[in-house]
Amino acid sequence: MAKAKVLGMMGDFAVAEAAKLCNPDVIAAYPITPQTIIVERLAEFVADGELDCDYICVESEHSAMSACYGASAVGARVYTATASQGLALMIEIVYITASARFPVVMTIANRALSGPINIHCDHSDAMLARDSGWIQVFAEDCQEAYDSTIQAFRIAEDKRVSLPVMNCLDGFVLSHSIEPVTTLPIEDEETLDGFLPVRDPLYKLDVDAPIAQGLLALPEFYMEIKRGQQEAHLKSIDVIKEVIQDFGDRWGRYWPVVEPYQMDDAEVAVVTIGSSTGTGRAAVDELRAEGKKVGLVKLRCFRPFPVKDIQAGLKNAGAVGVCDRSVSFGSTGPVYADMAGAMVGRSGPIVKNFIIGLGGKDITIDTFRTMYDNLYADLAKGEVEEPVEWIGVRGE
Repeated sequence: MAKAKVLGMMGDFAVAEAAKLCNPDVIAAYPITPQTIIVERLAEFVADGELDCDYICVESEHSAMSACYGASAVGARVYTATASQGLALMIEIVYITASARFPVVMTIANRALSGPINIHCDHSDAMLARDSGWIQVFAEDCQEAYDSTIQAFRIAEDKRVSLPVMNCLDGFVLSHSIEPVTTLPIEDEETLDGFLPVRDPLYKLDVDAPIAQGLLALPEFYMEIKRGQQEAHLKSIDVIKEVIQDFGDRWGRYWPVVEPYQMDDAEVAVVTIGSSTGTGRAAVDELRAEGKKVGLVKLRCFRPFPVKDIQAGLKNAGAVGVCDRSVSFGSTGPVYADMAGAMVGRSGPIVKNFIIGLGGKDITIDTFRTMYDNLYADLAKGEVEEPVEWIGVRGE
């Protein structure tokens, strides 16, 4: 019997190991910090004969996604990875891949968008693509990044979904940090012991049965196509939950789309996304020891946005702060915008937005203490005077 191994791995190595286990037919990628290690490691697997895969070296990220589009069109299982400016360069084809309903899996090692140039973590790159039609999942740690990669292929290729999946892990915070990762004990790597079937596409380019793809859609058809994409997204949440349950039943690790922490009697709560969640839990534990009833809700799945799960997780809190590691200039943080929309028309907590950690700014326990103090002040007033607050800006 195969046995699970606990290995010390950087997040990028963990993702590469998971992608290899899923046996992609085609990988097309271009290196960019901090995801380069992922595609370098996969290239080594192919060169050493450990992965039977066509690895396509391209001249840019735009070309990488174009190659992924073409490979997926003929029925291949396809993988790529990028970050920051790389995602910005490929964004045209990112949208087109989603509209074609091709189940490409892509890892984003989250990094701030330029300018000014910054190679460290925030979520501005993933948020650039939030409306592209891709499912988006954020990892808290290296183990979750590993497991999410495996789950992503199953979700994307499910015929009820047939949508591309973007798995995000925080650049450097996870991509280059070594953590213990428990690998899957797999006997049959061809299908991951039945968890990941061989891809069976809904339709594909075939010279023996030709079809047309990527055609012009004039006004009488375009809106219907977009409605179809939206319906697929909304329905995909049930498939995502099925895959999470099946994965957990097989290997004992469950990663819910929304995960409450100490929320049963929480007076105030913070919503987190990505690696800051662990720090937030530590802050909750400290404040609980001081007698303060605080809680936290981790948002793992950002697209589709799990409205009902969020509403259920926050129903008992009086005031909620939403953490954003990016900002929509002239407005709020993008996660907050969705959160506020989920609360419209409901009696529930007052909600405010915290902008934190841009460009790799440290997010510490004191950062969370400041947010919780802020929320208690708003709760005492019964309203939010400043709906958006930046935490950690020098000179403030």
